Amino acid sequence: MITLKKNETLSFILTIVAAVLIALFVRTFIFNIAVVNGESMHPTLNERDKLLCLSYKRYTDLPRGEIVVIDAPNDNRNYIKRLIGKPGDTIEFKDGQVILNGKVLEETYTSTDYTESDVESFTLKDDEYFVMGDNRLPGMSVDSRYFGPIEKKRIKSAAVYRILPLSNRGKI
Repeated sequence: MITLKKNETLSFILTIVAAVLIALFVRTFIFNIAVVNGESMHPTLNERDKLLCLSYKRYTDLPRGEIVVIDAPNDNRNYIKRLIGKPGDTIEFKDGQVILNGKVLEETYTSTDYTESDVESFTLKDDEYFVMGDNRLPGMSVDSRYFGPIEKKRIKSAAVYRILPLSNRGKI
């Protein structure tokens, strides 16, 4: 009788451990859910939007313009930002516009051209990426203009689908 209870307890513990490991694997390598906190991605995303994010995309060559979830430098939180610059790119700010490799970056996702013009220019090294929020009004987005380029390892996933609110559900 005691042996049976030990086996049941061991089986239960192993089931819990397996479930936790599977959940960690799925979250790390397949997908996760992110919640928008703040207005830094407005008008594309709104506060409290829930997003389906593909974790495995961080291991791929992410296209410029992709919305990514990053592990914020010097902060214990994740930020949701747009990928603007990739390794080797030069990003400058002139007359309220983003200049990427000497050309004005066409940005259909922002509601304003305003960028803070006193930000330095950045030339990205290998494994460096430049991310920005879509809301370019002063003080609305803490992004690479403030904390600098990020390493690829800080990119956690890529947002692909808005789950909630239901009225705005759809591909991003």
